[in-house]
Amino acid sequence: MRRIALAASALALVAPAAAQAYSPNDPLASKQWYLSQDRAFDFWPALPTLPPVRVAVIDSGIDGSHPEFDGRIAAARSFVGGSALTDEEGHGTFVAGEIAAATNNGEGIASVAPPARLLVAKVVTSSGTIPLAAEARAIRWAADHRAQVINLSLGGVRDPLDPKQDTFSPAERSAVEYAVRRGALVVAAVGNGDDAPTEPWGFASYPAALPHVVGVSAFGPDGSVPSFSNRDPVFDDLAAPGQGILSTFPFSITAKTPRCSDQGYSDCGTKSYQRGDGTSFAAPQVSAAAAVLLASRPGLSSDQVAKILERSAADVTPATGCKACSVGRDSLTGWGALDVAGALKALQGTLPTRDRFEPNDDAGGRAVKLTGRSRQFVATLDYWDDRRDVYRVLLRRGQRVYVGVRGRAGTPTDLSLWKPGTRTLSSRAARRLRLAHSARPGSLQRISYTARAGGWYYVGVTIAKTGAGSYRFSLSKG
Repeated sequence: MRRIALAASALALVAPAAAQAYSPNDPLASKQWYLSQDRAFDFWPALPTLPPVRVAVIDSGIDGSHPEFDGRIAAARSFVGGSALTDEEGHGTFVAGEIAAATNNGEGIASVAPPARLLVAKVVTSSGTIPLAAEARAIRWAADHRAQVINLSLGGVRDPLDPKQDTFSPAERSAVEYAVRRGALVVAAVGNGDDAPTEPWGFASYPAALPHVVGVSAFGPDGSVPSFSNRDPVFDDLAAPGQGILSTFPFSITAKTPRCSDQGYSDCGTKSYQRGDGTSFAAPQVSAAAAVLLASRPGLSSDQVAKILERSAADVTPATGCKACSVGRDSLTGWGALDVAGALKALQGTLPTRDRFEPNDDAGGRAVKLTGRSRQFVATLDYWDDRRDVYRVLLRRGQRVYVGVRGRAGTPTDLSLWKPGTRTLSSRAARRLRLAHSARPGSLQRISYTARAGGWYYVGVTIAKTGAGSYRFSLSKG
């Protein structure tokens, strides 16, 4: 089962610390401290008109009657029964509001992504659990409905030291890979320690801990990272505000406190949502920022968007309020704090190299098929998001193959060749199927081999240390 990533701890709301370049007229925007922290509107002097971008919210459904979502729902489906436009929990409505609530309409809150149009997938049961099968089907449904961004504010415990507690799911991984293959950027909360054996917990949850997923941790108004936000040196990619968050909430729930004036908003919600703490509420801000980038620069690939968001982040350090954080990438905040204006500014510069082969992270059907007698192309590797690329090549008996990889000096690679029938390059047992391997990591690697039997062989390119960059791949058959 998966659980929604809501924390039990709380912190009072505070007003934005600084004026924005553009200020929406939504009356509750002054309580949304995260808008100024994210620099959500700082890039523009006025709210721009941008083309719509489809963002999937895979969660507990939403309150489809909420005026903040009028005209902003592209499609909806429940995978656990009932209606996706009814939200008995409130979590999905909260998440959706951060992403797509109507902005500058003189009512309620402002969202981070005015161009977002929602694909609503309901996967939370009445008991508050998330069947993995429902989640996997929902991810595939979102991809089939042309989701450009998929938000997963949910997760299951990851514990590589105790397989009994670890909730890795091949079905979930396969669904995420399907979505990435269809061009979607997948964003997920790294999870909260109250769902783990201890708090703080040292491993990001699944699906945040899967390749090509942007894992989002939380920080508070004072710049510190709360103990509930899971730590991870590899899979915590980015941080966003995750304490004291205000958003939309189902009217059916806020009506139970009729004296509260902000009906339809979380400060009138149930106790655990009134102060809005959790990595669940950090992730949608990143999803929204991704939608803004895609609307501002149509044609960006999901891996380009991820790189831009991560590399434009503001470093979180002791000087910014996080005493446990270090200068540069760290296990609490990844690349740093989300900076929407900084990401938009980065669009004006040189864009990251696009990798059109992803996902191709392992052998079997997950490897990219290379046909013809020779191939040359440029691909990318990233130690934290895309550590390995795998290609499959058909050789006949006695045929010789030459493979070369040339990368940047700062991102050395390993090159390997594997036997037909190899299912994975990850296990120790699979190493007996390895036919050739580079002597040591380096920016220039070469392998040549004469096939002893016909079949599909696998070529693996792995980044050998922390870093990221492009490489030129060349292959020829004798």
